[in-house]
Parts: sequence; structure tokens; C-alpha cells
Amino acid sequence: MARRRQLYEGKAKVLFEGPEPGTVVQYFKDDATAFNNEKQGVITGKGVLNNRISEHLMTGLNGVGVPTHFIRRLNMREQLVRDVEIVPIEVVVRNVAAGSLSRRLGIPEGTILPRAIVEYYLKSDELNDPLITEEHILAFGWASQQDLDDMVQLAVRTNDFLSGLFQGIGLKLVDFKLEFGRQYEDEHMRIVLADEISPDSCRLWDMTTNEKLDKDRFRRDMGDVEDAYREVARRLGILPESDVQDIQDAQGPREVR
Repeated sequence: MARRRQLYEGKAKVLFEGPEPGTVVQYFKDDATAFNNEKQGVITGKGVLNNRISEHLMTGLNGVGVPTHFIRRLNMREQLVRDVEIVPIEVVVRNVAAGSLSRRLGIPEGTILPRAIVEYYLKSDELNDPLITEEHILAFGWASQQDLDDMVQLAVRTNDFLSGLFQGIGLKLVDFKLEFGRQYEDEHMRIVLADEISPDSCRLWDMTTNEKLDKDRFRRDMGDVEDAYREVARRLGILPESDVQDIQDAQGPREVR
């Protein structure tokens, strides 16, 4: 068995060369970070849960015409995705005031926003992912106007789909972060949704109690982080009780067969 070539390792995932041209294997780690890597930890089973949750949500988005890099899940911790050129911008969609928005603007956490707000952040750990504007993006060439228009349109459509899906299982989609990539096919390029969608990248609150079921439990030392992620998977209908032991048993990166 030949070991795969590692392409990149981030805070939550490792990327390996895919089995076919134009593909990448995305491996989900249990590592957890917050405050731009100032806080670090391990949440047992998080990678397995995020792999399944992201698979479920990306598949649903593909089904409603939102293009993503997702192809299929390979095993407990890995999925096959299309190789894309990541746009160095994080797009955040906010439906409810929380986190940095509440701190910056003094809006009480939990305030329903009058409309969904789209924000841009530069992907740069060294600069603490600063908030940027459309003017910055265009002036410094991080994305073209067409790229940006496509990203915003896809972000709004993603928000509509996810908000309805989560509402149907009793969860409030407070806000979420998206990453996008440029997918090249022959002479054509299109913007597609990339990275992952999971409780790592979404704020999800119970609609009745406002209980937090996302990475804020890790950020704020609230405990029971894995239980919160598992509850999201259970409500989505993708975590039968028989799979709990499989999650606990799933270990490190596998070799290609």
C-alpha cells in the first residue's frame, strides 16, 4: 500500500492527493482551535461527526443547484472533493447577532437582525483574519467583481437552504462561515462552495432553549462539546445510536488501498 502525498495541513483538516486527477482527499481531524489558534484542544470524535454533517449538507446543497467541491464520503474521516483554487476570503452570513458582531457594534447577543448580513474576512492567521470590505477585495485583487458576485449569490442561497433545513429540526442558524474555490474545467472556471459546513463553521442554537450546539461550547469552556455535535448529527438523522462506538473507535489517517 502506497502512502498518499500530503498537500496541506490546516487546523481542522489534512488534504491528500486524490486517487484521480483533479481530486483531493479531505481528512477531518479531532483538533479544535479558537481565537486564531490561541486556544487549542482535542474533541474526541469531532472529525467523524463533521465529516458526516458536512457530507449531508453539501449533498443537499448540490441537490438544489448550489455547486460544491464535494464528491462523496470515503470513510469515517475522509471525503473525496474536487481540487479547487481557494479564494483567500471567508464569507460570513449572519442572521442573529452573536460573537464578533455583538462585540464590535454593541448589539446584544441573540438580537434578530433585520436582514441577513454578509461580511468578508481575509484568510490570514498572521493578521487574525481581519474584517475587510468589497473595496479591499477588488483593490488588492483577491477576487474579481464576478467572483465576488457569484460568492455572495451562492452564500445567500446557502443561507436560505440551511436556515430552512435547520429550522425543520428545531435549530436556529445564527451565523456561518463559508469558503469558496475556483474550479477549472478546460478553459472554463466557476466558483464553487469549498471547505466544510459543520458545527465548527456554524453557530447553531436550539430554537426553544437557545442552547448552543456548536464550537462556541469549546470557545467559551462550556463543556459537552462532542455531545453538542452529536446532537446536531442526530437531529439531521445521520447518526444512528449504533454508530456512536464507531465514532469513538475511528482513529488517524488511513493509507490508500
